[in-house]
Amino acid sequence: MPLETPEWDEVTEWAREYLLDSTDPHAQLRRAGFPADFVADLPLTSVSSHNARALVYASRRSIAGQVRLLRALVLDDRLRNLPDVTVAEGFLAQLERDAAAHDAQDVFRTCVLRGGSEVFLDRDDLRETLRAFVADAHKSVLLVDGEPDSGRSYTYSLIRHLAQHRGFRPARIMLEPTTTATKVVRRLAAFVADPRAGVAPPVPTGLDDLLPALDEAVHWVVCQATGAEDLFWFVLDDCDRLDPGSDVWDLIGQLALAIYEHEPVRREQAPRLVLLGYGPAMRQLPHDLRHSLCWDRARPAGPVDVRAFFDRYLREQPPPSLAALAAGERDAALAALVDVAVEEVLAAAAGGAGESYMRRLGTAVEGAVRVCRSL
Repeated sequence: MPLETPEWDEVTEWAREYLLDSTDPHAQLRRAGFPADFVADLPLTSVSSHNARALVYASRRSIAGQVRLLRALVLDDRLRNLPDVTVAEGFLAQLERDAAAHDAQDVFRTCVLRGGSEVFLDRDDLRETLRAFVADAHKSVLLVDGEPDSGRSYTYSLIRHLAQHRGFRPARIMLEPTTTATKVVRRLAAFVADPRAGVAPPVPTGLDDLLPALDEAVHWVVCQATGAEDLFWFVLDDCDRLDPGSDVWDLIGQLALAIYEHEPVRREQAPRLVLLGYGPAMRQLPHDLRHSLCWDRARPAGPVDVRAFFDRYLREQPPPSLAALAAGERDAALAALVDVAVEEVLAAAAGGAGESYMRRLGTAVEGAVRVCRSL
């Protein structure tokens, strides 16, 4: 399970005090065991607080980098003599477990996310589409279509999971019928802008000639994202809720084209665009993007998918109470438990109101997983 923001704030303070209190921070980090090429790429200055943020940002891009940073802190002689070392060792153990899980599994096929408390059902096609999308730096836009309540927004759960393991930062914006292009650009600018720089984006506000101003703002956002320490995925969710006359459709086309144009310059760092709820019948993207697109179509999970989930999950992580049984008895007990779990989950998902079927189904499966883990 990854560290949360307050925990990373604590790590940043330790890095400032124990790894970067030097007039030659590059040399000090190399002595602490960081690779020379990694250190050389850090934008270090004479300000230790700035250097600590840069070190933590760079380290958080991968699980291996996170583990390396915490190990360097735990091994530092000064921290080892303080009570804080116990907290640091706990963080390190947590990240090492996460790294071990990462190495032991195919993260694109994972069905239980976020510390074992969140599930992701089915979507085999999406999993393989995302695998191809991540692997091909020339693909810049992912579009996810499907009927209402089919789980298009559910895609974001898997994207968040992959972000921890593949070193990118998802920035999601929920769209509504009243959402404007200016609002979306402002939100994107807030994600990518460095608040320490004090640079304001050229966001259009009440200009007579909106589209050229919008184009300038879009390119500013993409330039900022391409030059940032984080690798961004812009996620625009609920595209199908937009009004047909919304200026956000123009923004989407310009944003996709700007990302496409920046990709050859800094291929590995250029942002990517994910459009959830964007179907073929909607506003077409620019023709130049035709080879840069990946498509997926969501569908609601059904009884077969729920059974496949529990078949796999319970065999990979059987309840502790079944561990001592002989192989034949354990298999029979697991099969019976799968039957019960499927029946209970489908009954829970069929009832209720106010939420989509997929949300009810996911909530029911998560409840059943908690019960199974307690047996």
